[in-house]
Amino acid sequence: MSGTKKETGFSFTIDGIEVTAYAGQTIMEAADDAGIYIPRLCDHEGLRHQGSCRVCTVKAGGRSVSACTQPAAPGQAVENETPHLNKMRRDLVEMLFHEGNHLCPICEASGNCELQAMAYRLDMTEATKFPYLEPCRALDASHPDIALDTNRCISCGRCIRASQDVDGKGVFGYVGRGIHRRVAVNGENLADTDAAVTDNAISAEVCPVGCIIRKRVGFVTPIGEREFDKGLIGHDIEEKRK
Repeated sequence: MSGTKKETGFSFTIDGIEVTAYAGQTIMEAADDAGIYIPRLCDHEGLRHQGSCRVCTVKAGGRSVSACTQPAAPGQAVENETPHLNKMRRDLVEMLFHEGNHLCPICEASGNCELQAMAYRLDMTEATKFPYLEPCRALDASHPDIALDTNRCISCGRCIRASQDVDGKGVFGYVGRGIHRRVAVNGENLADTDAAVTDNAISAEVCPVGCIIRKRVGFVTPIGEREFDKGLIGHDIEEKRK
């Protein structure tokens, strides 16, 4: 994703690689343009930056910052791919798996799921140390075209920002605090809202997991042809450097 560019830019480094950035760009935007992938879950092209998942944490000048919100600066030295940062990212992703109910083998989002793909990228292959919380969350299938399975929700806020800023509706919002914070709808159930299957917030690209389900199209793409069957998450960005 790119910020607004001016004619002249400046340079900084990411893991020793010189990167050109322009006024107004974040570290992540400049990295994307340069073909350097910084992991992220809550950030999505076309939506305002939130910086809540912290999976995009990098070291800039020795300080931990979220790459999706931190402006790039001239001469800045950014660390992205280090054992310390990748372990922290892996711990965050593991906690997201343990906080919800993610049953990848039977989920229609498998192969298209960014959380699952991030686990593969971060080499999350061993037993984890965190307890499974196994929450009991209701499935909302009240809408004729859309279902919500919040057991899979990771509170990235992408549907909230898309509904508010792109669709101009405000169908989704946060309720609760801390570990009890969750995404809710502005009605008794989804059928009581003005959500439509054509909304940007409902599109397959906005929800990174399988929480927002468009009815009758769940398994339309066969295994082997899904987005992350083709390569690791971020491969499309990294191909820019080849």
